[in-house]
Amino acid sequence: MKEQAAHLLSHFPDIFTSLGILLGGLALGLVVKYVVFRVLRAFARREDSTLARSVERHLSQASAVFFPVLAVSLLLPLVPLPPKPFEVLRRLVEFVLILTFAWGLIKTLDVLQDLVQRRYPLGSDDNLRVRKLFTQLQFLKKLAMSLIAFVAVGLVLMSFETVRRLGTGLLTSAGIASVIVGFAAQRSISNLLAGFQIAFTQPIRIDDVLVVEGEWGRVEEITFTYVVLSIWDERRLVLPLNYFIEKPFQNWTRTSARLTGAVHLQTDYTVPVEAVRVELRRILESHPLWDKRVAVLHVTDAKERTLELRALVSAADAGSVWELRCAVREQLVTFLQRNYPGCLPHTRVLLAGTGSTTV
Repeated sequence: MKEQAAHLLSHFPDIFTSLGILLGGLALGLVVKYVVFRVLRAFARREDSTLARSVERHLSQASAVFFPVLAVSLLLPLVPLPPKPFEVLRRLVEFVLILTFAWGLIKTLDVLQDLVQRRYPLGSDDNLRVRKLFTQLQFLKKLAMSLIAFVAVGLVLMSFETVRRLGTGLLTSAGIASVIVGFAAQRSISNLLAGFQIAFTQPIRIDDVLVVEGEWGRVEEITFTYVVLSIWDERRLVLPLNYFIEKPFQNWTRTSARLTGAVHLQTDYTVPVEAVRVELRRILESHPLWDKRVAVLHVTDAKERTLELRALVSAADAGSVWELRCAVREQLVTFLQRNYPGCLPHTRVLLAGTGSTTV
């Protein structure tokens, strides 16, 4: 017992020295991180640099862990510990360094996305090519994130001898395992393949306007397994990727965002069609949302009691054509109420024996 106590006391100076080296490494790493990001912040303010601002925003947290751990790993040979405790410490530092480096790589993908968004803004009027690019980049980014995380976890696990032996055994039986996994994960694999197909053939893209399952919305997100549609009333519709490969849907912005919309009016047979046509042209020429492509009025149906008028109007995108249709409908109804109130729909009754007609 006395020998063990004496042995422990003899190692106290080494333990305090080791703690001092480790704490010094952590402090050195934090100082380096602070200096680097202080310089980046100053550079971003002076040069209006998107890259510097993005690096500061996305990599600050990961760097606050990576730089201290990197400094500790560089100072690790100076730690005067016995072989077994030193090996445990070395493994721990190595694991944290691998994981934080992978974290930094994943955040670097966000920096690259910011640079692409700055170069190709998604909010421009004619953003068809940009939406194609972002659909592909979003899928590739998620794939790269998954690969980075998989490799990082694999490197950590394969450093253990037991896991390495297990991995060798799994590789030996990979043929059987692949068949079993293939049957068990058919839906997941089909969704993954559908994701590749959507990313590169692009039946849908980010910010496309779709009508799916009777709902109107914009494509907000495309993941490995599902698509999120932002519905006009702020709900979210989530659909599996293979839905867009197997089932029909409407894409209003497949080749262009421009759309033509219809406005239907039910009127009396006495309505002056040409006067309504002139009024439609006047309304459109004074409206900022009309893109000057389509402005026509037709009589599309003659029903038992009413005459159906259809006005076709065009605008730059789905939201604009909706607003334009509502404005045209409202102003045409106001025009008829003010100038031709007798041409609004009403019912006529023929009184028997008098030969007169009552409205």
